[in-house]
Amino acid sequence: MIKYFFTILISFLFFNQTLAKDVNINENIDLEFVCDLEKKIIKNSEYNYQTFLAKDLNEKGIDSFKILSKKPEILLIQGLSSFLSDSKKLNVKVVNKDVVLFKSIDKEKNYSESGIITRKTGELIHEITKNIKSENSEKYISIYSCNKDDKKV
Repeated sequence: MIKYFFTILISFLFFNQTLAKDVNINENIDLEFVCDLEKKIIKNSEYNYQTFLAKDLNEKGIDSFKILSKKPEILLIQGLSSFLSDSKKLNVKVVNKDVVLFKSIDKEKNYSESGIITRKTGELIHEITKNIKSENSEKYISIYSCNKDDKKV
């Protein structure tokens, strides 16, 4: 639980630094991960930030989560969602030796997705926010444990 706290704390620190500069890619990386869902936090009309363990959900992990970055401003995210797979939609792109942080928001500014992965521990937090402009906005925060996929073809 402490590691999640530190991961979230790190994400807020890096996110606050990116407000002035939304693109900050300092590393060229080409990584592929296999991720297991650990838990999901849901805030909607039915649940108020209720936590569900992976075993209680009918959701699987991620078989192939790919990150490709090239200095100074290319970041490609594949396997997490189709929304984030469109690199032109990524508003926030931060890559350094410790973390990869990304965020995207739709044209209407009513839907957003963001994520952060700690490269050292492989912890991935993926947040989806729906109906941002509404009083009944919804949040889905998924927490994954990821390992580098070292399979050779």
